[in-house]
Amino acid sequence: MPTKPQFDPRKLMELAIKVMRKSISEPRSDGKASPRVGAVIYKTDGTIETACRGELRDGDHAEYTLLERKNRGSKLDGSLLFTTLEPCAPGSRHGPKLSCTERIILARIRKIWIGIEDPDPTVDRKGIKYLQDNGLKVHMFDRDLQEVIRAENKEFIVEAEERAAAGEEKTKAVTLSAFENPVTTANLSDISSEALEQYRTTAKISDPVGSEAFQRRLLHQGLLHPEGKTFVPAGYGLLLFGKAPRDIMPQAGLLGTIHYPSGKEEPRDFDGPMVSVPGQVEAWLRDKLPNTIDRSQMQRRQSSDLPFEMVREAVVNALVHRDYEITGAKCQLVVTADTVVVKSPGGPIAPITLEQLQSFSAPMLSRNPMLHYVFARMEMAEERGLGLRSLKSRATELGLPLPKFSWEAPYLVLALYRSRASAVQDLRPAVLKALNADDRTAWQFIATRNSVTSPQLMAELGIDERKAQRVLKKLVGADLLRRIGKGPATRYEVIRP
Repeated sequence: MPTKPQFDPRKLMELAIKVMRKSISEPRSDGKASPRVGAVIYKTDGTIETACRGELRDGDHAEYTLLERKNRGSKLDGSLLFTTLEPCAPGSRHGPKLSCTERIILARIRKIWIGIEDPDPTVDRKGIKYLQDNGLKVHMFDRDLQEVIRAENKEFIVEAEERAAAGEEKTKAVTLSAFENPVTTANLSDISSEALEQYRTTAKISDPVGSEAFQRRLLHQGLLHPEGKTFVPAGYGLLLFGKAPRDIMPQAGLLGTIHYPSGKEEPRDFDGPMVSVPGQVEAWLRDKLPNTIDRSQMQRRQSSDLPFEMVREAVVNALVHRDYEITGAKCQLVVTADTVVVKSPGGPIAPITLEQLQSFSAPMLSRNPMLHYVFARMEMAEERGLGLRSLKSRATELGLPLPKFSWEAPYLVLALYRSRASAVQDLRPAVLKALNADDRTAWQFIATRNSVTSPQLMAELGIDERKAQRVLKKLVGADLLRRIGKGPATRYEVIRP
């Protein structure tokens, strides 16, 4: 009797990518790129079947081919599905065709793993939301595999984003957020022409601000809504470009505070258009912190000094990915002698976890895709996730402690450390008191990593094995490290306090 194969999500993700590479591009007279999509189903008896886009008929979606063409008469209740691209949401297909998400629900699939989001910023995450709203457990592919999928679909993604901006894609019926809706109490006079010009110039949009083509672009991006012969801003449009968005949405903006060593505090509210906030933060901090924050700019460049590259990433992602449904809290920036802390209302968006954020392995996923699209076009958002790659790599490059994510309801808190010693100063008082000078020196080094081995600590501090083991044991007892493995393979995983 054949044994049921062992379930391994990673191997099935990799299989979906392998199948994706077999996709057949449909003939197109306009020369536009077709997506490469692979789908894998893991049935309750362990049977595995696959399909790619266009496998049996030009243009057929991989999920449709797998569920309807290959398994129309099969009982799929409780099966698991892996697909490299977010399945289309209701309203995306020409009627009376069902969307792929509707077919997945009807097939009674139990869980789904999705590679990357739909690249159209006006429909991004709507397929995911529809599945979640209908009870499916949604997972994202591992971060490294997401990058493979995006790289192999680069041409399609670029074209899809451009078609969305030009209004060539059909908006889905699913609403991701109430901020997609028009703000009936606002009008075009509430929009800052300077903020629009900043967007136009930085994003290299040829259409002049105020022109019919430029307004049509904002309309297609979901940032404006038609009202008779004119337009009104959507909630996202008002957040991005509103002269005073807090007048209508009190949760908008950023509250900044500098705590000086003397005990003096300097507060600053950033209440204007969201697209202007990063530059205003830079201008405010430039002269306040000359020792560390005065040599680079918020806008992303090939090279920049600490901490503005990291501060920019943290501030932009806090604004872009916060939960704007939480009306009683604002994004906050708190600067001390040791840390730059950014607080963003709302926890990690499902299925991302705090643990994934802290290990810098969280998959790419946007809470507010329309906001992210604008900041990405302005080169102030590096990627579709939370800037994890930049935060980790820049800290490592500069020999600084890795940034720390934590949850302080209702805020997702990100702490950036301004020096190695800052990691020690940030410890709880009881822990700090229990550590001697050697322990503290060791923690300054270990905090720059996700894990450490005894030989690495010996080499860094110039100490022998006995002393290294004593220090590591002390840090394990202080709940700063977790021992993994045995013998020569032993390593110590960092527990962010």
